[in-house]
Amino acid sequence: MAPLLDAGLFCALIGYGLPLRSSHIASFTAATALHYLLKVRSTVVAERRTQDWRLHCRLLAVSLMALFLRGGVLGLLSLGWGWPAQVSIIFAVLAGLAVTMPGYAQGLSPAESGARARALAIGIIVYAFALRLVYLGSVELLPEEAYYWNYSRHLDIGYLDHPPMVAWLIKVGTAVFGQSQFGIRAGALCCGVIASVFIYRLTRNLFDEATALAAVVLAQALPFFFLSGLLMTPDAPLTAAWAASLYYLERALVAGRSSAWWRVGFSLGIGALSKYSIGLLVPVTLAFTLWDRKSRRWWRRWEPYVAALLAFAIFSPVILWNAQHEWASFAFQTSRRLAEAPRFALHKLVASALILITPTGVLAVAAALVGGGIWRGRMDGNVDDDAGGGDAARRRLFVSLGVLVPLAVFALFSLRHEVKLDWTGAPWIAALPIMAAGMVSGGAASSGLRAWIRAAWGPTLVTMLLIYGAGLHYLVLGLPGLGYNKHIELIPVGWRDLSRQIAETTAAIRKETGGDPLIVGMDRYAIASELAFYGAERTKSAVETSSAHLFEGMGLMYERWTPAELQEGRNLLLVAWDPGDLTGKIIESRAERLGPVEDDVLREDGQIVRHYYHRIAYHYRAVPLP
Repeated sequence: MAPLLDAGLFCALIGYGLPLRSSHIASFTAATALHYLLKVRSTVVAERRTQDWRLHCRLLAVSLMALFLRGGVLGLLSLGWGWPAQVSIIFAVLAGLAVTMPGYAQGLSPAESGARARALAIGIIVYAFALRLVYLGSVELLPEEAYYWNYSRHLDIGYLDHPPMVAWLIKVGTAVFGQSQFGIRAGALCCGVIASVFIYRLTRNLFDEATALAAVVLAQALPFFFLSGLLMTPDAPLTAAWAASLYYLERALVAGRSSAWWRVGFSLGIGALSKYSIGLLVPVTLAFTLWDRKSRRWWRRWEPYVAALLAFAIFSPVILWNAQHEWASFAFQTSRRLAEAPRFALHKLVASALILITPTGVLAVAAALVGGGIWRGRMDGNVDDDAGGGDAARRRLFVSLGVLVPLAVFALFSLRHEVKLDWTGAPWIAALPIMAAGMVSGGAASSGLRAWIRAAWGPTLVTMLLIYGAGLHYLVLGLPGLGYNKHIELIPVGWRDLSRQIAETTAAIRKETGGDPLIVGMDRYAIASELAFYGAERTKSAVETSSAHLFEGMGLMYERWTPAELQEGRNLLLVAWDPGDLTGKIIESRAERLGPVEDDVLREDGQIVRHYYHRIAYHYRAVPLP
C-alpha cells in the first residue's frame, strides 16, 4: 500500500501545482509513515523495542538515505532527461524501495553476525556507488571541472597547472556520452571503481578478506574518496594510479615478486600523467628498501631500474611539453610555490586531514601507527604468505612508510607555505588497510581507545552518506527551508542560468555591433570556463571565452588559449561578481570606450542566488595607452 500511496499522492500534488521537490518529499513522508504503522511498528512492539532509540535512529537513517537516492533518480529522469514527473516517480519509488526493504531488515535484525556485517558492508558500497551514479549528470559542474573540460577542447600533452590525463579522460568520456556533465564525470566514476579494486587487493594481501571488504567501504564513504569518484579533477586518475602503485609495490617489495616491477613502473607513469604528487611514492620505495634487509637485494637487480625507465617513458610527453614551453608547468608547481611569502599552514594541513578522512579516520590511523595492536596475532603471515607474502613486521613497515613519508613532506612544506585541501588525499590510501583492520579486529585490538574508534565508525560512515545525499539533493532539487549560497564557485547552482542570461546579452550586442563579442570572465578561469561549457551545451557549438589576463590578471591556460595580442580591436563582454572588477584605470586603458556597468540577478526556484555585473568594452587594446 505504501508505494501506491507514494506514487498516487505525488501525482495528485503535482497536478495541484506543487513543485517537484515538495511533492516528492511529501509523498515519500506519507508513504514511509504508512509503512511504519502497518508493518514495522508491529515488529517493534512484538520485540518490545519501542523505547530502543538506536533502532529508531537506524530506521530514520535508512529512510533519509532512500529519500536522497530517489530524489537523484527523480531529478535525473524529470529534469535531466525530460520525462514526465508522473512517469519518473515510478522509478523513483522503486529506487527508494531498493534502499528501505533491505535497510529496514538490517535495522530490525537483532543478531550480530559475520553474514550481517558483510551484507551491511556490501549495502554501503552499492548505495555510495548508486548515489554518485544517479547524481553524476545532474549536479552542475564545479569551475575546476569546467576548466578541465576546456583542457579537452584544447587537447595537448601538457598544461600549465597539471599533466594531461584529466583532459584525456574527459575527451574519452564526452566522445562516448556526449558533451554533458555525465560525459565529463564518467571518467571519475571509473577511476573510483579502479581505485576500490586495488584497495581491496592491497588490503587482502596485508590482512584478510573481511578487512579488505571494510577497506572498500571506507574507499566509498570517506569524503576524499567519495568525491574523487564523483568529480572530474586530476585527483580522480591520481587516486586510481596511487592505489595501483601501492598494490604492485607491496607485491614487489613485501611479496618479493619481480614480475610486479613493470606494473609498478606503468602505474607510476600513469600517475605522473595525472598529478605530479605521485612522485612521493619514490621516497617511500627508497626508504623501505634501505630499512628492510630483505628488500636491499633489489638494488642489485635490473627490474626496479626498468620500472623507472618505463615510468619515465610514459611521463615523457609532459617533459617534452615543458621543454617546449620554458619548463612552465614544473616551475608553476615548484619555484612559484616556493617563492610565495612565508606562511605557517600546519594547522590547515591538520584540518584538511580531518575533512578528507573524518576525525574518526585520523584517530584510527594514529592509533594503528602508534599502538600496532591490529598486527598482533598476524606475525605468522597472511593468506598470501605461501607465495612469499612476508611477515607482519614487514607489512607494517610498508604501510607505515606509505602513510608517514608523504605526510612528512607536506608537513614540512606547510611550516612555511600555504597548502591545499586535497594535497594529502591520495596518500591516505596507504592508511585505508589499517583503518579497516581496526574496524574488524577484536580482542586486544578493540580495547580502550581502539574500542571507541571501532564503535564510532558506524555512526561516522552513516553520517557521511547522509551528508552526501543531502548535499547532492540540495544541488539538484533543493531542500525545504534552505536558500542557495551565493558562492556558486563553491556550491554549483546557477551557472546554467548565468549562461542563459549572458547568451541573451550577447544576442543584443550582436544586434548592435553585427558580431559576437568575446566573453571575458573577470577572474582566473571560473566564469570563462562555466560559460564556455553551458553555452556549448545549450547551442551545441563552441562559445569563445577568456579570462582576466586580458586586463593584467592571471588566466592560467587562457593566457595561451586567447593571447591578448590576438584580441586587438575586438568587442568584449566583461562579466564579474564585483562591480569594482569592471572599473578602474586598467579597464579604461584597454578599451576605446566602455558601456555602462549593468547589474543582473541569478535565480533558482524563484530564489535570488546572487548578483552579477557586466559591461561592454569596445575595441580592445592589447597594449594600453600611456
